Amino acid sequence: MKGRIFKNKEGQRRRGVHLIPNVLTTGNLFSGLAAVVLVFHDRLETAAIAILIAMVFDVLDGTSARLTDSTSEFGVEYDSLSDLVSFGLAPGFLIYVWLLESPGLLGAAIMFAYVACGALRLARFNVMAGSGDSRFFTGLPIPAAAGFIATFYIFNAHIGHLPDSVLPPVVIALSLLMAFLMVSTVRYRSVKQLKFAGHNHFMYLVWAVLILVSVMAYPQLMLFVLCLAYVSSGLLEKGWSAVIVSATRDPQVRVPVSSESED
Repeated sequence: MKGRIFKNKEGQRRRGVHLIPNVLTTGNLFSGLAAVVLVFHDRLETAAIAILIAMVFDVLDGTSARLTDSTSEFGVEYDSLSDLVSFGLAPGFLIYVWLLESPGLLGAAIMFAYVACGALRLARFNVMAGSGDSRFFTGLPIPAAAGFIATFYIFNAHIGHLPDSVLPPVVIALSLLMAFLMVSTVRYRSVKQLKFAGHNHFMYLVWAVLILVSVMAYPQLMLFVLCLAYVSSGLLEKGWSAVIVSATRDPQVRVPVSSESED
């Protein structure tokens, strides 16, 4: 009897642990739907902030699932559906109402391209999960693309102030670039798998504190800079790899080789 009670309590505990990441995923979905509603009421900056909040929930649900060893196929599918709303539909609707509504069908086509590429990115991630290098993502993760669009809107509203004649083509180009990067084969490093070389972890902590202070002091600028840096990192790394490959084929071209071995 005691053994049966213990098993029942253990089963209840496991179900409760599984509840934690799914509740956080629900927070992600709620934030994404809130962003859509806010865009509908023309509160675009608040909608962009809601997308960023959804990113926080997305990080927390994955982290909690790994820490509590409560990952499940249901959680993966639920997370993907929530991501499509929060990081596909919400930013697509944001850019459409912001600047693409006037071009008519062109704006609708660009919004569809972004949302469709986001859906393809999520589907490919689910299919390839567990079969590739866990240190890298194939293509730009959809939360990063949504974060770039949301922070760009906030940056332009407070700091950039691009002219009305320049802003629409810039937004169109950036939206198509995000769509392309999501379905591309450009590899992006996974932050959760990031390992720092050496033993000077104190300096890494100092840099982390400095970045956090900078974000708190200048959030409109620093959040956009961080998203821009991550989006650019995959392109820069791919370009550097191409230079190294071409240099190895052409012995006359010399490329400085780092002392650290490549991953």
